Amino acid sequence: MSALYQWLRHPQARLFSLILLVLMVPVGLRAALGWSSPFGYLSDLAIGSLLVVALHRRPWWLALPVLLFCVLLSVATAELVSAVGRLPNPADLHYLIDPQFVENSTGGGFAHPEVAVALVLALLLWLLTHWASRATPAPALPRALWAAPVLLFGAHWGAQNLSPSDDDPWRLYNLPHQLLATQVAEGQMQAEDWLAGDVEEAAPPMTGLTDLDLNGHKLLSAPGQARNVLIIALEGIPGAYIGANREAIGSHYQEDLMPNLSRWAERGMNTPDYVLHTHQTIRGLYAMLCGDYDKLNNGTPKGVEMLTQHERNQACLPAQLRQNGFATHYLQGAGLRFMAKDKIMPHIGFDATHGLEWFTNANYLEFPWGKDDKAFFEGALDYVGQLKKQKQPWMLTLLTVGTHQPYSAPDEYLQRYDTPKQAAVGYLDDALEQFLSGLERQGVLKDTLVVITSDESHGIDGVRLASSWGFNLTLAPERAQLPRLNAGVYGHVDLSASILDYFDLPVPSALSGRSLFRDYDSGREIMSFTNGKLRYHDGQGVFAECDMPRRCRYYASEGFIAERATFKGNSNSQNARQIAARATALDASLLRTPLNQHYQFGSTNVIPLQAQIKDDWADNLIGAQYLEMPKGSHTRVRLTVRSVDPQQAAYIQLKAKEFEQDVQLGLPAEMVATADQPLEMDFSFDNPQPRKAFSFHLLGYGLGAVEVTDFSVITELPGQDDLLDELPADDTEQSS
Repeated sequence: MSALYQWLRHPQARLFSLILLVLMVPVGLRAALGWSSPFGYLSDLAIGSLLVVALHRRPWWLALPVLLFCVLLSVATAELVSAVGRLPNPADLHYLIDPQFVENSTGGGFAHPEVAVALVLALLLWLLTHWASRATPAPALPRALWAAPVLLFGAHWGAQNLSPSDDDPWRLYNLPHQLLATQVAEGQMQAEDWLAGDVEEAAPPMTGLTDLDLNGHKLLSAPGQARNVLIIALEGIPGAYIGANREAIGSHYQEDLMPNLSRWAERGMNTPDYVLHTHQTIRGLYAMLCGDYDKLNNGTPKGVEMLTQHERNQACLPAQLRQNGFATHYLQGAGLRFMAKDKIMPHIGFDATHGLEWFTNANYLEFPWGKDDKAFFEGALDYVGQLKKQKQPWMLTLLTVGTHQPYSAPDEYLQRYDTPKQAAVGYLDDALEQFLSGLERQGVLKDTLVVITSDESHGIDGVRLASSWGFNLTLAPERAQLPRLNAGVYGHVDLSASILDYFDLPVPSALSGRSLFRDYDSGREIMSFTNGKLRYHDGQGVFAECDMPRRCRYYASEGFIAERATFKGNSNSQNARQIAARATALDASLLRTPLNQHYQFGSTNVIPLQAQIKDDWADNLIGAQYLEMPKGSHTRVRLTVRSVDPQQAAYIQLKAKEFEQDVQLGLPAEMVATADQPLEMDFSFDNPQPRKAFSFHLLGYGLGAVEVTDFSVITELPGQDDLLDELPADDTEQSS
């Protein structure tokens, strides 16, 4: 002990412990987490060296808050990247002083507990060296070391500009460095705007992104022979899981997680360069079913905005097919209320919309979101069997949930694969194989156009553009007339027009995109926003990727999805502004502003309660998720919850989250609703800063059931007339 104490008192021990905490541990954790990248290590060294020169010889009480904040940033980074695949942003920083966030961050349940343990131990060692050597002045650092941070930051900046990497941001940056770089970029942008004065730039051309293009050569000489349409959306599956895609793109990724689906791809038309425009299921479903880009940011999903529209929704694929004599059906393996699919799907034209409540068959394993994939597809096969008995042609859209976090699979799959995520994908592949084989035995494939795709991509570490790489496998009766590989760039925005074009039905001009059943002589413009990066291909061999305000890099790339692309240089500010302006214009295709929209998420549906709340997301009673609230606005919420059973009380909680983290609204922790005394609330809050990805979670437990007859949300500027006061509490229409 005396030797340890003597070491702690050594004048250099304090410096060593600081270097350990801010340099050695972060570099080691980067390697342990699998985030190895020369840029990332350089970023860690730059931030670490800056902290060393800034905090060495400073009083412990002055340095401790800075170091503690850096520890929290590191923990938040590891957890958020693990959970949702992105770095924290400035909007997340206030959570680091939120008591509930800190409690969750220190109370277990970490995806990477080793990060917190290593950093806390290093911080404790630093405190011990300060205490033991408190009477001894720390030695001065050599003056040459003060140049180290400048040189390291400069090296990172120069390397990124000369030979940029398209790796994920957490591989390239230490979080404080990334936040600093973002602020510098924003400052540069503001300075450029100030120097440019009030010069108004011309709006960029949008026709290549918004217009319907049916000028290609038809792949089929006559209208499609199929009678029915079946769309299968697989939760989170990237295009790299399909062997034909990997081969066509020349991908280095060779894990064959879905061999069954890859074999089915040999029997149909596969589209290797297929773009997913955004993350989140509701956004992917909107794009594929309504022929329009969803928000290329974290604003209110357009599916929710569509509830205020009573003309544009009639252009969506289900409504169009219904107008042409199809019975239209939607079936998913989870509850419908999350993300308001119980309201959105009927609104865009589905005659029948079913979720978890439809299934009577048991699960093979417990899964918080609903049906595991094997049980789901067994139920879906029965559903198709019922549709076959009808004389009317039908359209059925299926959505799986088994490959959503938290990934679940039977023990035999968990033992066979390295990770639960891989096991869940393998389980889905086998379940889908049984379903497709069942369809073939029933003769469904002979008269049905089957489109297999994914709602979004859960990404693959180390695979370029994996978060935007989707797939589209089309099984049609005209197999011999269709190419096995469909050349060209397509995406979810094209699916509605493609299916209508297949049947030679009129395609509304309100739809965007091209037809997968046509061959085009020219390229096309297309965009995506995934993993915090805005990407734009101009259709003429130039691909742009923007990861900070007005900081875009240009690459030579024939298509959108490619194994590699040739760096051409950084964009100038004007070009970057034009790309951002295109995304902004696409975002406003339905509503020009998120203000003054009255969203009603309540209904008269009876909702059975569980004995206890297990998951804030899966157990949500309403669909008010991922809303946008502009800076300086005011949000008012009104709700009414009634217990259906006169003998049973319902216990209610209301939470709010922004970017998946809890937001404190000053509400009671728990409330009670009965049949005689419904829970009625009317509250409001200000939005001093912009809020995006803002979600309400209405949770309940008990022995009975409830009706949420009113859950109204309106965001407006202070001083405007409150639309909530103009509408009755039981109004279920959305108005603007």
